[in-house]
Amino acid sequence: MTKEKVVLAYSGGLDTSCILKWLVEKDYEVIAFIADVGQEDDFEAAREKALKVGASKVYIEDLKKEFVTDFIFPAIKANAIYEGRYLLGTALARPLIAKKQIEIAEKEGAQYVSHGATGKGNDQVRFELTYYALNPKIKVIAPWKIPEFNEKFKGRTDLINYANEKGIPVKATVSKPYSEDDNLMHISHEAGILEDPAKQPDESVYSKTTSPKDAPDKETTLEIHFKDGIPIKVVNKSDGTVKTEPLELFTYLNEIGGKNGIGRMDMVENRYVGIKSRGIYETPGATILRAAHMDIESVAMDREVMRLRDMLAPKFSELVYYGFWFSPEMDFLSAAIDKSQELIDGTVWLSLYKGNVLMKGRESPNSLYNQELSSMDISGGFNQKDSEGFIKINAVRLMAHHAITNKAKHG
Repeated sequence: MTKEKVVLAYSGGLDTSCILKWLVEKDYEVIAFIADVGQEDDFEAAREKALKVGASKVYIEDLKKEFVTDFIFPAIKANAIYEGRYLLGTALARPLIAKKQIEIAEKEGAQYVSHGATGKGNDQVRFELTYYALNPKIKVIAPWKIPEFNEKFKGRTDLINYANEKGIPVKATVSKPYSEDDNLMHISHEAGILEDPAKQPDESVYSKTTSPKDAPDKETTLEIHFKDGIPIKVVNKSDGTVKTEPLELFTYLNEIGGKNGIGRMDMVENRYVGIKSRGIYETPGATILRAAHMDIESVAMDREVMRLRDMLAPKFSELVYYGFWFSPEMDFLSAAIDKSQELIDGTVWLSLYKGNVLMKGRESPNSLYNQELSSMDISGGFNQKDSEGFIKINAVRLMAHHAITNKAKHG
């Protein structure tokens, strides 16, 4: 009898290795899928481990370039940021991983997909909404939401004992001090010792960024070119380095930003499931690009278009965070944001210094900035007398409001 196939999103870690073995013992044929989104992992070692644990086949997919061009850059165009601080590194990677997982399931004729996300977090929602959006007929196995699995594995100790019993290689026998998610855009640190929001982490938590106090005492000056709101070229004015290919450009900004202590964030955020969680993020390259993008928009974007786009950006960010990348509302927002970026071309000069991104200048062939109109010293065709009527018209409702409130106060 042919076994039913399941494609498992596999990392090579303790959780997904135990899930893989558990699925095999449930008589599924398990195909392991490893997504390379820029994390620093030994993929060949993970492949060997998956096969040893019982996978019938292992896919290792390099998704880094697609991650940059189809997910990170669109988020930069939207100036996306969740709750004013989080640049969405994990949230942007999940729909890409899930999309590729569905493609593999279709290729392999698998009825099922599976993941190792818990029932308390955001990732379960991001994975599963993407699965259903791209293949409404797919069946999802989410072990941490299955009572039988939860009864068997109440914590990390149970997982380690199971791994030892089944001959699954385990790197450590004690809990990590915190949980991490690493990809090309960022690394996040949460849980464990960070669950107390008042606890100040020591420097050992950080891995992608130098402490600002230990960063170089000299500014690093960059020139960033944009076309239609997308970064197309980075020039390091300090040493002449030039990057134009999207993946190389973004990787380079991560490197140079990390050296200068750019992109650290420690915050308590609201998960979609209603739980607050404390996270520490390191997002150097995207921090630089978002600041540069907002700066080129300042000269090339119409005021009212900017106001509307700024109203849409929080919703865009919320949809990314909640897992609705593949949704009709995201299609609508993305089309509007793409339209807003059609004239966002030009160059920004900035410097990196001890955790700060400092703007130095900007120019655009589509600049709406008129030096004569703005000047305090040149009339520039602006009749200042016109401002008198402008102010009086805007004051009409204020004077009416004053009259009503004054009447109410004095009967």
